Amino acid sequence: MTFSWPTMLWLLLSVPLLVWLYLFLLGRRRKSAIRYANLTLVKEAMGRGPGWKRHIPPLLLLLAWTTAIFATARPSTMITLPSQQNTVILAMDVSGSMRAADVDPNRIIASQDAAVEFVEAQPGQTRIGVVAFAGTAMLVQAPTTDRAAVLESIERFQLQRGTNLGGAILTSLQTLFPEAQFDLGNRFRSQGPRAAPLGDSGPDEEDDFVAVEPGSYTNASIILMTDGQPTTGPDPVEAARLAADRGIRVFTVGFGSQSGEIVGFGGRSMRVQLDEDMLRQVAEVTRARYFHAATGTDLAEVYQELSSQFVMEREETEITALFSGLAALLMMLSATLSFIWFNRIL
Repeated sequence: MTFSWPTMLWLLLSVPLLVWLYLFLLGRRRKSAIRYANLTLVKEAMGRGPGWKRHIPPLLLLLAWTTAIFATARPSTMITLPSQQNTVILAMDVSGSMRAADVDPNRIIASQDAAVEFVEAQPGQTRIGVVAFAGTAMLVQAPTTDRAAVLESIERFQLQRGTNLGGAILTSLQTLFPEAQFDLGNRFRSQGPRAAPLGDSGPDEEDDFVAVEPGSYTNASIILMTDGQPTTGPDPVEAARLAADRGIRVFTVGFGSQSGEIVGFGGRSMRVQLDEDMLRQVAEVTRARYFHAATGTDLAEVYQELSSQFVMEREETEITALFSGLAALLMMLSATLSFIWFNRIL
């Protein structure tokens, strides 16, 4: 638990002082009773005393005062709350390597099945969009709450050559921020298996755009799933930095063998190997997480974990109102018991 105004906690020093004052007043009361010549006659006249009940209202009042002090300090804590996530972009690899059969029945079908389970697990108000990428990246389904449309777009994937991870991130960003002026083409060039930006500056955006804290935009996220490494298009890490400037988290999922697989596509054979360092960096830059899935079952579990994060999420929340309400409740209870038992308010 943290406090916005921790200096107010110094008021807690008044609690032991109030306890001492209460005990002092009880002691004075006992001394006053001794002044009577015949204490037995006084007790018989007064009847049976309140006993332990007389201490309950003051104790409740002390607890109310202590709770009110905590409320004044404005406490905050991590609470699991329903997620405010209302848009998720699934960026899925449809490169030729996804036809590899090292996952039963093959990688593409396993990834489609896991994605379908993820989509069906999302709350009805969550808008889901789908970006398919190979040598190029394309929005195949705009964000929508129509689950049938999303599932249909996933089922009609067509495999192509190449792996454009950076383009997938930028296309997803363009979908989330259609008013932005992301340069998806000529400001970048490919350099071998890794892509790098051409020139020192990044894509053009609005002149008045101000970057925000990475991961701070909680209304949307991107899930990037791939079984290989980039072969063309913009540098994925540079694209991830653009996402970070917008506060968008990019969760990355590496699918398949870490050691690499030789697969055939279009009459040619090629070795496909995950670039896990790059995928981790993309996730870290955007304050998200990287997941590795070696099998179809692993991939389904990854999507389940992501789904649980999007449905319910932990966030730091101020709970001043909770402490204030509890203090008021304790004070009312103290006054009520005092009135019922002693026909007076303390």
